[in-house]
Amino acid sequence: MDKALDSLVRQRAGHRCEYCHFPEEFAEIPFQIDHIVARQHGGTDMPDNLALACCYCNRFKGPNLSGVDPDTNDVDRLFDPRSQEWTTHFLWKEAELIGKTEIGRATIRTLSINRPEAIAVRELLMAEGIFGI
Repeated sequence: MDKALDSLVRQRAGHRCEYCHFPEEFAEIPFQIDHIVARQHGGTDMPDNLALACCYCNRFKGPNLSGVDPDTNDVDRLFDPRSQEWTTHFLWKEAELIGKTEIGRATIRTLSINRPEAIAVRELLMAEGIFGI
């Protein structure tokens, strides 16, 4: 990926993970460019298929296109930051991310966004006034 495309993706995301909204400046590991639809499923390197992801969201998402909604046990597509509005599917309840829709809940579960260590880090940053929700 060339520097211009990398810069476009980072700037467009406001230097936040487009799934969990963690700010890149506080990450120990540089954020990665995620293929929303993985290449193995026909995804491209075009900007409309790329999202900025923290290493955790990117690792847990992998090539997945869908996940299981824990409330309904139905299989639902994962959140697509290029075609869907984040606030439609998610809301914060203190340091925990809540899924408002099937897509939100399936994404949170599949990407393990509310794993205990992630909540603990968000709580620490919130206490310092750094991570505003």
